[in-house]
Amino acid sequence: MALDFKENGFAADQPVASVRWIHRDDLRANHYNPNHVAPIELDLLAVSILEDGWTQPIVIHESGEIVDGYHRWLVSGRRDVAVLTDGFVPVSILTRSDADQILSTIRHNRARGMHGILPMAQIVRTLKDEHGLNTEAIEKRLGMEDEEIDRLYDASSMPEKAADKRTEFSPGWKPG
Repeated sequence: MALDFKENGFAADQPVASVRWIHRDDLRANHYNPNHVAPIELDLLAVSILEDGWTQPIVIHESGEIVDGYHRWLVSGRRDVAVLTDGFVPVSILTRSDADQILSTIRHNRARGMHGILPMAQIVRTLKDEHGLNTEAIEKRLGMEDEEIDRLYDASSMPEKAADKRTEFSPGWKPG
């Protein structure tokens, strides 16, 4: 069952209930964001937008300063991404004090978590074995190098290999 925010008034006061499209040139980075993304992850973010479209809005202060989504905004300036929407990006607008805006940025960054090795290994194995994706496709679509894919593919069966040999993991290897 889906609810219409405006029609039913359900959660209409939530920022995501009124996503708007604003030209990326009307937004600006904040000066305090401690989060940095490596170039290869920026490339992956661009691939994500190109393949999946815009699935998350950029969170901005009403002044146009970016609260969360700086890297989405950054890759939106790439020609191949910009042409998707003529340079417009989806935004969700917050009205916050300066301190609350900084706190929001840090919360957004810290809440994202990180990937575990064994679950990622199982995902790589599933993509290859059950869905027939080759290493090159996984490299491009997940922003990985072939060595990383090979290691993850091999690691996904490590617990089974260890059990078959009836050996213990070394103190340096803690799966999970």
